[in-house]
Amino acid sequence: MNSEKREIATFAGGCFWCVEADFEKRPGVFEVVSGYTGGRLKNPTYEQVASGETEHLEAIQVYYDPAVISYKTLVEFFWQHINPIDEGGQFVDRGEQYCSAIFYHDESQKSIAEASRAALAASGRFQKPIVTQILPLDTFYLAEESHQDFYQKNPSHYKNYRSHSGRDQFLEQTWGNERHQDLTEASAKPDQSMTAKHYQKPADEVLRSQLTPLQYKVTQQHGTEKAFQNEYWDSKQEGLYVDIVSGEPLFLSSDKFDSGTGWPSFTRPISDDAIIEHQDLKLFMSRTEVRSRLGDSHLGHVFSDGPKPTGLRYCINSAALRFIPKDKWVEEGYGDILELERQRLDMKD
Repeated sequence: MNSEKREIATFAGGCFWCVEADFEKRPGVFEVVSGYTGGRLKNPTYEQVASGETEHLEAIQVYYDPAVISYKTLVEFFWQHINPIDEGGQFVDRGEQYCSAIFYHDESQKSIAEASRAALAASGRFQKPIVTQILPLDTFYLAEESHQDFYQKNPSHYKNYRSHSGRDQFLEQTWGNERHQDLTEASAKPDQSMTAKHYQKPADEVLRSQLTPLQYKVTQQHGTEKAFQNEYWDSKQEGLYVDIVSGEPLFLSSDKFDSGTGWPSFTRPISDDAIIEHQDLKLFMSRTEVRSRLGDSHLGHVFSDGPKPTGLRYCINSAALRFIPKDKWVEEGYGDILELERQRLDMKD
């Protein structure tokens, strides 16, 4: 991305592990760093800020290309990833250090942020006042290296923390599918944008006519196909796996591995927003069910016995998936995933 075009936005939205992870996935954003701002102590440590005695907030700085994503859009994205009516912290994290705020870098950012906050308040989405402050940025102190890209360095710890924090449950209840709509300015070609599509679940009568009996049983009735007797369990072809019901992207072949179980297995989904997890108490055991976020298809289960880098094994039914070879991504409207795959491969290297 052209460094000459980069600009900076600063937000505080509770635990910076989560806010950093959410913003880093946005097209047009090429770096997000975690840190502390708003307090009086110079060069604070994580322990000092966590004590709540320095007046600092956990915050992030977003480096972005304004030609791809505007500051206004970043602010809108911010609202959709916090609780703006919580004056005592954010979700499970309590205390002033976890409160939400927008720190503006200039008067233009201030005006945009204030107008956006006013519009949110007037929308009636929340029954209580918006308490997120809009403040001038003073000094931003980088957090310790161990906290940068925490979701990548410690995926199991991050995933466990996030799933129990209440953040995603609140956001899903408040925003629903709106949270997954396209929020970039560079979306003039919707047929080539993963996020520009509005993936939807067809009516049941349509599904019954489009899906095979096995596909319907697996995705709509929590079924399971036979091990070693399904379409993708041993496939090594390069490409993308999408929800057979909605078409939303779910898994990359570069994250697929041979688990020896007889079902397609992946170390991670294409993004944290791609799936929803539920506790499954069927068969007299406790498991974690995996469902597609927009199509609400039953996909399979996730287990903690996978390989590095995540230590996870997403065990997925072939009948819940449709495979798209890499040379067909642009043709079928998934061209933006080429850049995502490149970034994944760069991280592996």
